[in-house]
Amino acid sequence: MNVALGGTFDPVHDGHRALFERAFELGDVTVGLTSDELAPNTRHDERHVRSFAKRRADLSAELERLAESQGRSWDIRELAEPTGIATEPQFDVLVVSPETETGGKRINEIRRDRGLDPLELEVVPHVRADDGGIISSTRIVNGEIDEHGNLTPERDGREKPT
Repeated sequence: MNVALGGTFDPVHDGHRALFERAFELGDVTVGLTSDELAPNTRHDERHVRSFAKRRADLSAELERLAESQGRSWDIRELAEPTGIATEPQFDVLVVSPETETGGKRINEIRRDRGLDPLELEVVPHVRADDGGIISSTRIVNGEIDEHGNLTPERDGREKPT
C-alpha cells in the first residue's frame, strides 16, 4: 500500500514516531512536510518553526531508521497547501492523529470531487506525556516536556532566532 501523512514535525517526538511506525506497518510511506510559508499557518499557537531544511534533515533521520527496520521505502515531499499530497491518486491510506482526522475527511471529500477513491483513514491515538497530557511539539518548544514526554521543569523552551 502507498501511505501518506503530513505535518510540520518541529520537533519530531514520540507522538510523531507512533504515526510513522503505523505508516510503515501499512506500506511504503510518503511524508508531506509543510513548507516554510505554510508551516506558520498550520499552527494553533504562535511559535517559531525551524526552517524546512532543518526539519527535513531531522525527519529524514527518523524515517530512514524506521523504514530500514520494516523493509519499506519512503519519501519526503514539500507541502505548499494543507491538503497537500493526499489528494493525489496514488495513495491508499492516510495516517492521521485524532486532531487531524477532520482534515483527512476533508481530503476524502476533495478526492471524491475529483473522481478518486477515498483514502482509508488510519487514526493513531495520541501518545501521553508523564503528566497525562499529550506529547506535542508546542509543549516541547515551550519547555514543558522533552520529545519522549518526560517533564522538564528546568527548561525554558526553545530560543527564538534573532
